Amino acid sequence: QDLWHMLPGGPQAGVEYISGKVFFTTSSDLNMLKKLKSAERLFLLIKKQSPFTVSSPRKGKILNEIQKLINDDPGSWLDTISIWKNLLELDTKKETLSQRASNPLKRKMGENEIIAKKLKVEEMQKIETTHKECQLEKQIEENVLEQRDSVTGQETLQEEECQNDVGKAVDAHNQDVLTFRVSCRCSGTIGKAFTAQEIGRVIGIALMKQFGWKTDLRTPNLEIFVHLNDIYFVVGIPVFRIPLASRTYIKTAGLRSTIAWAMASLAEIKPGAFVLDPMCGLGTILLEAAKEWPSAYYMGADVSDSQLLGACDNLKAAGLKDKIELLKVSVIELPLPSDSVDIIISDIPFGKKFKLGKDIKSILQEMERVLHVGGTIVLLLNEDHHRLLKDCREGNSPLNSKGSHTHEPEIKKCLNPEENTGTSEMVPSSHETSNNACLNKMSPFGSLVPVEYYKVSLGKTEAFICKYKKSHSSGL
Repeated sequence: QDLWHMLPGGPQAGVEYISGKVFFTTSSDLNMLKKLKSAERLFLLIKKQSPFTVSSPRKGKILNEIQKLINDDPGSWLDTISIWKNLLELDTKKETLSQRASNPLKRKMGENEIIAKKLKVEEMQKIETTHKECQLEKQIEENVLEQRDSVTGQETLQEEECQNDVGKAVDAHNQDVLTFRVSCRCSGTIGKAFTAQEIGRVIGIALMKQFGWKTDLRTPNLEIFVHLNDIYFVVGIPVFRIPLASRTYIKTAGLRSTIAWAMASLAEIKPGAFVLDPMCGLGTILLEAAKEWPSAYYMGADVSDSQLLGACDNLKAAGLKDKIELLKVSVIELPLPSDSVDIIISDIPFGKKFKLGKDIKSILQEMERVLHVGGTIVLLLNEDHHRLLKDCREGNSPLNSKGSHTHEPEIKKCLNPEENTGTSEMVPSSHETSNNACLNKMSPFGSLVPVEYYKVSLGKTEAFICKYKKSHSSGL
């Protein structure tokens, strides 16, 4: 959805999805591309092909095949580099124009300096004309000698100009020589056969031999990203040096800003909506939501003083202190009336730093209580919580001491129509009656209907963004 308004053929036209990546074609300018909120980084694609088949006796052949991707098709590399250069030039020109427009006083001073220089040149020209008139007679007398010296002087001047032109051409060529480094990521079968350094070294040597580029591991002009796994082989160039996920308005990072934006986007926030994050932490979800959908009312709650202080600093840095209200309260004792909240968006804590101390059942029942009928809940869950909530059923499947269930519930299909990782799960409206009959028996989802979920990567761990709708009053 973040890309749809940039696609020339309309929503989803020419879009290809693979694990962790989205490929698309667009004619949008850099300003539009910078507005992408759900992308960690944006690359110009050089190569995309099927993965290499790896067998231990043929490692040398694999490395030769990687080199051929450069040597056999240099045109695709040069075309992509040309596009990259043009984008950088356009971006630089826009920044220069913007700086000039934002500083009219400096521009005026520059114009005055030009006028003063012109006046000085005109004055010097007048003095030079007078001097030439006085020396005219002497020049006529020495005309023959000057002509002979002029021929010799012209020959010398031409030789010097020729040497200067050669020097300038060499300098221009040296300036065009790119410095680069290769960043390689390997996983799967090929990751077991080769290290990222081996692949990067082979590609780097091939680029130096083919194009004459020079390596620079610290401050290169160009960075080549190579990703290899069992699904694809991809080579690209970052469009921007700073990742899109690095938000300038977030002082202290908590949850990934791209994940926070995606969660807020799934919530479909409307003007005037009351949006709550009852475990807001550093407030990243609320920040992303308020920046993109400023016409809603936002509230964040947390029991941690340090987290709330960090959230407060983030709100000040983003200029959103007056848009988001922060409360120190427990998620299971929210000081809000029942059926009073339109949207709840929350990252259920997990990992080494934060443990979910309270029973997740109590937390979700309190969220359900304050959410009004027709309202939306969007949660970020780890794999254990996601599995737990899919299997949960009141009465017939109680939780044991380890947080699992004593037996597999027969009603699991209502919360998980089809297990299809990476795609959304939709509950058809035609099945609403039967789903409600099932959901009435479930805990903690007495009135919450699952709409869709997405599997996302958080680096070394994976999680699920899950969306639910409240279908009827919970009666709590």
